[in-house]
Amino acid sequence: MTPESAWREPEHPSGRGVLVVAGSSGRLDEQRAQVFAGLGAVALTVRWFGGPGQQPGPFEVPLETFSGALDLLAERCDRLAIVGTSFGAEAALLTASYDDRVSACVAFAPSSLVWAGFDGPRETSHWTRGGAPLPFVPFADDWSPDEDPPAYRSLYERSLAVHGDKVPGAAIEVERIGGDLVLVAGGDDRVWPSAWFADQVADRRREHGLGTTVVTHPDAGHRTVLPGERAVEAGQVMQRGGSAEADRALGDLCWAHVVRALA
Repeated sequence: MTPESAWREPEHPSGRGVLVVAGSSGRLDEQRAQVFAGLGAVALTVRWFGGPGQQPGPFEVPLETFSGALDLLAERCDRLAIVGTSFGAEAALLTASYDDRVSACVAFAPSSLVWAGFDGPRETSHWTRGGAPLPFVPFADDWSPDEDPPAYRSLYERSLAVHGDKVPGAAIEVERIGGDLVLVAGGDDRVWPSAWFADQVADRRREHGLGTTVVTHPDAGHRTVLPGERAVEAGQVMQRGGSAEADRALGDLCWAHVVRALA
């Protein structure tokens, strides 16, 4: 079944197609797709869970959801890119590592690892490939939030400490990603330690002789705001860190690198 999707058409097509993947809402990220259409890209965004025939939550989501969307873009474009945010950045990095058609990847608030998702009480992987769940880092059982609304960053940090033996198997094989890779992260991200994850991705690629563009701002949070975007207010109630000014400043800092990658 084809997932719910939205297309944004450029006024002056560049030949580039961009797949835009939202974060843990799984929603259509139409605003960001429109931004990339303004750069000349044919932009497609898809719902990746919660729709007809899809998983009800972000667990065991087939990566084929994204490769199938790239198939649609490939019918119209000669160069393909994928852009993701948060859980969507996790999906973008994985998809780019498996699909050599992707010539550019931009990951906002990325993870260097595959994380756990929940099917009711059952802990499983966020993603599957070929029907098999990918190896993942489980969550620490002894963590509980000490703030309201919660900041989940310490959950991820605690889980890394408790389940360090799972990290090597859950690491995304970012050395397989061809073309440009741009990572954008806020130093005050309170959802997960995305700036640290970005450094881990860059270090792994450096070990394989590959370059990575990492753009950070110490005061920005989980949600980067690009030029031409409005800040997104919806979503689960949690601390995301940053401020309106810092989140926009990070968007301004990364913009030239994003444009170059998608040119």
